[in-house]
Amino acid sequence: MTNSKIQKSTNNNEFEQTPVPKTKLKSWKSFLGMYAGEHAAGTEFTIGPLFLTAGVSAFDLIIGLLIGNLLAVLSWRFLTAEIAVKHRLTLYYQLEKICGKKLVIGYNLANGVLFCFLAGAMITVSATAVGIPFNMEMPKLTDTTPNGITFIIIVLIVGAVISLIASKGYNMVSKAANWMSPLILLAFFACGIVALNQLEVKSFTDFWNIWGEGSKPFPGQIKFTFWHVVIWSWFANAAMHIGMSDLSVFRFAKKASTGWTTAAGMYLGHYIAWIAAALLYAVYLRSPEAQIMLLNGDAPSVAPGPLANNAIGIFGIIAVVLAGWTTANPTIYRAGLAFQAILPKTSTFWVTILAGFIATIAGLFPAFAMKLLDFVALYGFILAPFGAIIVFEHFFHKRAGIIQNYAEVANIKFNKAVFWAWAISFGVFYGISIQFNIFLSFVTLPAWLLCGILFLLFAKKKEKNLS
Repeated sequence: MTNSKIQKSTNNNEFEQTPVPKTKLKSWKSFLGMYAGEHAAGTEFTIGPLFLTAGVSAFDLIIGLLIGNLLAVLSWRFLTAEIAVKHRLTLYYQLEKICGKKLVIGYNLANGVLFCFLAGAMITVSATAVGIPFNMEMPKLTDTTPNGITFIIIVLIVGAVISLIASKGYNMVSKAANWMSPLILLAFFACGIVALNQLEVKSFTDFWNIWGEGSKPFPGQIKFTFWHVVIWSWFANAAMHIGMSDLSVFRFAKKASTGWTTAAGMYLGHYIAWIAAALLYAVYLRSPEAQIMLLNGDAPSVAPGPLANNAIGIFGIIAVVLAGWTTANPTIYRAGLAFQAILPKTSTFWVTILAGFIATIAGLFPAFAMKLLDFVALYGFILAPFGAIIVFEHFFHKRAGIIQNYAEVANIKFNKAVFWAWAISFGVFYGISIQFNIFLSFVTLPAWLLCGILFLLFAKKKEKNLS
């Protein structure tokens, strides 16, 4: 490591190409607020109704979410956080040591752009709340392009503010999440309570009967079973935990046990918030407008802003705005780090601004938000196997007899063992998903495992031939 690189990392306090020093490590409280804020977000207002439109039963929902979210927390704790505190490197720099600079450039570009699209969906979500006082026409499920000048202006303003916060680095991202997350969580609790009252729920039996034994899925939706709920909730953030993207976050943690703080996001956000949003949607389904849509064979849907506003008024509007911010902020921050690996001479500030610009442009196209569930599943499936490369090398390199950080040690730019492991695992299981119409999240874990195993085999063979 050259002195110039060390100086560069020290100057901007982000340490993109050096391990985070002990003096810059943060307590578990910084991560608690960030994960609670990021995963109790505007997307929960979109995802929650899925469990009604997909016809899931009460048992499958309540127990399935408990198990699936637990598996996600365990993945963060014993894989992501464990490796992060050992090496204290960003995902992108750690991959470069294994894959080689040329190969990782392609990954970083794809990862950064996909993160920007995800952040763009969050900007759209926030815009649906900001636009309420301006009588903005809300995006519909079928909208793919901007539906008016008011929507465009609001998205641009929201995107600019979010980008500026993210460009200040991890400290600002963490502080923003800690400031906003208590208010967001309070709003979700309030929405759930209001919805229960509107649904006239007087007992646990009444609550259970909202889903009951399940129903037929709404038009255009697939039927969700117990395993759909478990696997979806486990891999909703596959790119972050088994895909190792959150190495970039947990490298600042003092201990691997900080990984347990992700439970705040999973159970306050991906459990309570999803259910609260489903309750709001159950209220909406009783409206004449929704009933007419159902009779016409359409799936009723509303934008997150109006959904929260109808329940708790201006407090709901504020909550949706902040919820979009707390998800988009760390997402743009991660995207900035991906671009930083491609443009190492560019400051973190400017690469994050670049990421924010791309995210804002993506936010102008409602399709990213309206098709969020499909996008998240595909996104995780594409990127998660690269995390298997890091995991399998970290835990099994001695047993497999391969050299750790091979690309760095051998001074190669393109590690073919990594490329072919990913390409084969992706091709095989994506083909299976398409050919047999299998829910994409169901093949994420098999693809991840196959990629890790193939990497060890290919790396062993490559190094043996060179010896």
